[in-house]
Amino acid sequence: MADRGGPLAGIRVLDLTQFLAGPYATQILGDLGAEVIKLEAPAGDWSRTLPPHFVGKDSAYYLSINRNKKSIVVDMKAADGVALVKRLAARSDLLFENFRPGVLDRLGLSYAALSAENPGLVWCAISGFGQDGPDRDRPAYDMIVQALSGGMSLTGELGRPSVRAGIPLGDLSAGMFAVIGGLAALQDRQRSGKGQFVDVAMLDCQVSMLTYQAAYYLHSGQSPGRQGRGHDSIPTYRGFTAAAASELVITANTERMWQSLCAVLGVPALVNEPRFAKNEDRYANRDALLPIIEAAFVKRPAKEWVPLLLEAGIPVAEVNTLADALDNPQVRHRDMVLELAGRDGARVRVVGNPVKMSRSVRDGHDYPPALGGDTRAVLASVLGLGADEVERMIAAGVVKDG
Repeated sequence: MADRGGPLAGIRVLDLTQFLAGPYATQILGDLGAEVIKLEAPAGDWSRTLPPHFVGKDSAYYLSINRNKKSIVVDMKAADGVALVKRLAARSDLLFENFRPGVLDRLGLSYAALSAENPGLVWCAISGFGQDGPDRDRPAYDMIVQALSGGMSLTGELGRPSVRAGIPLGDLSAGMFAVIGGLAALQDRQRSGKGQFVDVAMLDCQVSMLTYQAAYYLHSGQSPGRQGRGHDSIPTYRGFTAAAASELVITANTERMWQSLCAVLGVPALVNEPRFAKNEDRYANRDALLPIIEAAFVKRPAKEWVPLLLEAGIPVAEVNTLADALDNPQVRHRDMVLELAGRDGARVRVVGNPVKMSRSVRDGHDYPPALGGDTRAVLASVLGLGADEVERMIAAGVVKDG
């Protein structure tokens, strides 16, 4: 795999993660040009076998979050495997892992031990609840932290059960915060010469994303409750159903937008009604206002409302299906759908990298690696091992070649 440049070219990441939060984080780093060595157990990242969709032996799930990486298989239950991980960590800038706290320590792979050999190592640990606290050892997945954070209590329609967010915010936000923490620690290393341990908890990330909703509760003592299709402060910032069961959302936040909305919907008299004069009036009388707006929207399908509202300067969008969203000309123009080609001719389409840079740009993207597909190359190029030694390790089951 050739060096394709990018702003993180020259940075090596030892990736001990699997499933979603960690691989998503290291894919971001790979997209930005880092060399990412994905170290897997002999059985491989569990997400490789996740149904229902596959390209060859690997699942679409795995392929969506593991591009721009190299795969090496090491048995960390073997003493020689642990020694190999230590040698790789000694030659890495960042180490990412999402084991439960204490698991790697028991294998003899602690931050203290590895940083003693490589003082500049930045270790990024992603876990459900962090490395300390009463819930440190409690198992967690995305939906668990969505529920515990309170965010799930805000999601859904009033009077109905809460629902999880349709995208895995607990995992994805933890991955993004881990990247932020890791890059911040690398910047600090520029000044201090020393690495450090970065502790990212999925629950912490979800709580941090409560932002103004948490502030509302901490100020008033009242929980905001289900948000449904609307906004806690702005009644004309919400979704509506239009004709033919189509849906759209509007964000008419300003007084000018409110006046334009009334004109487009054919209800100009609302502008002069004292009940709806200012946003605070509309908020206080939203139960009377919303049925009027809803009755206006059902007269046309969403596709007809969108150009009328845009022309009036009102932010609006149809509620797209994934098919609509991924075929959107703006999405395609921004290269947010990538087609990756594998060495064996396999092809897969995945979503792209949202970070666009003017100068230091990675030149293309590599297909996600086959299990152990880079074992020989990594051991030779990173550790300088000869072919005989690699063959001995393969024969002993310490490593596995794809």
